Amino acid sequence: MTRIIDAMTRSFGREVPGLVGLLVLMIVGFSLASPQFLTGANFDSIASQLPELGLLTLAMLAPIIANGINLAVIAVANISGLTLAWVLNMYGGPDAGMLAFAAGVVLALAVGGLAGAAMGAIIAWFGAHPILASLAMMIFLKGIGEFLTRGGDISGFPEFVMGLGHGTVAGIPVPMLIFIGAAFLWHLLLARTRHGFAVSMIGSNPKASEYSGLHVKRSITLTYALSGVMCALAGIVMLTRFNSVRVGHGDALLLVTVLACFLGGVNPFGGFGRVAPVFLALVILQTLSSGLNLVGANQHLSTAVWGLFLIAVMVLRSGTPMLHALLANIRR
Repeated sequence: MTRIIDAMTRSFGREVPGLVGLLVLMIVGFSLASPQFLTGANFDSIASQLPELGLLTLAMLAPIIANGINLAVIAVANISGLTLAWVLNMYGGPDAGMLAFAAGVVLALAVGGLAGAAMGAIIAWFGAHPILASLAMMIFLKGIGEFLTRGGDISGFPEFVMGLGHGTVAGIPVPMLIFIGAAFLWHLLLARTRHGFAVSMIGSNPKASEYSGLHVKRSITLTYALSGVMCALAGIVMLTRFNSVRVGHGDALLLVTVLACFLGGVNPFGGFGRVAPVFLALVILQTLSSGLNLVGANQHLSTAVWGLFLIAVMVLRSGTPMLHALLANIRR
């Protein structure tokens, strides 16, 4: 068992064994509290609801590692979904074909990437604070979306679009497969590429990174551009799942993406973060929400418990060094 834990720690991070243990405890507890928890229907529900939150959390992850934040993840996702909806409606709405859908997906990803790149350029080249820059982008994109939709929904898409959002492959929902693939690519990007190394270095010390030869401004701009692309992918998945687009879709998920990052061991001050612990944190949060729903708890209770999770994480992170120092003094 010790060897397994050591291997997991080396491969995925020191947070993973603890998160796995917490997940196991939650599964055991909820399975005892509700006979419906360990059922295929419940696991299908978790797998169907997780992808949107997961993709948005991946979009939040990289900017936080770079000592920033992207408060516009929801707005970028929705404006990208509106872009895809516009292309589909322009080419026949319910009668649009796969070619129109493919063109809309490419354009939606481009819009998300451009929105992210603009945000990153403002932060990197003009010295704007990430909170202010992303907040301004969020307000701008929400205003544009409200203007274009007049505050309503856009629907009337081809049947195959809903098939993508609710279809399965080998029993696994298609959106979940998209999320797993995106998480794997995000892991490779952050852990195995020069850009991922630059993101961590910039988050740890931007001045030292610049002196060491890294192009800090370009790396920050690219980080937010890729974050925008991930947001666009989330917007596309939301369109296929809900079969409609609205500016307010997913508004409640913004702070949960931040919580998932911190629960997954990401340093809130930048410099460190891994995809695998964040993936596990997302599974834990969704399992908690599903379990509370099955035991008859109020749906808003899960939000309160998520907040308690964040408080607990902060207390543990600040309290652990203090506890080690106290134990060291006692031993002396």
